[in-house]
Amino acid sequence: MSPPAEPAHMSGDTLVYDDDCGFCTWWADYFVRRTDLEAVGFSALSDDQRDRLPAEFESCAHLLTDDAVYSCGAAAEQAFARADVPPGAADIARFLRQFDDYERLREQLYREVADRRDLLGFFVSKGRIEGRRDR
Repeated sequence: MSPPAEPAHMSGDTLVYDDDCGFCTWWADYFVRRTDLEAVGFSALSDDQRDRLPAEFESCAHLLTDDAVYSCGAAAEQAFARADVPPGAADIARFLRQFDDYERLREQLYREVADRRDLLGFFVSKGRIEGRRDR
């Protein structure tokens, strides 16, 4: 699969995703088009990027910044906040972080979606969407 298109202005922050997954690639492209994030698939990671990721990095998405690595639900939270989806997403996440159960629930929700990405890819997938345009 081809990598998502890159916007004109980059922050240097990078969304790392499973580029073998059409559902994941669709989401990476979505965030690249709506934010200043770059995106790189697992198959295209540089050695420096790979060194910053957890050992089991292929189990979920990650967001790399100059001073942090966000993984799984935290990476999705950051991406949605930057895309402002839903509107006010950063403020919503900031509010929710004050509750003890928020992080556990965020990660559980991320895992519920990630574990069903093959099924969800039948409905929303980079390859499927592009294939429909060709018809």
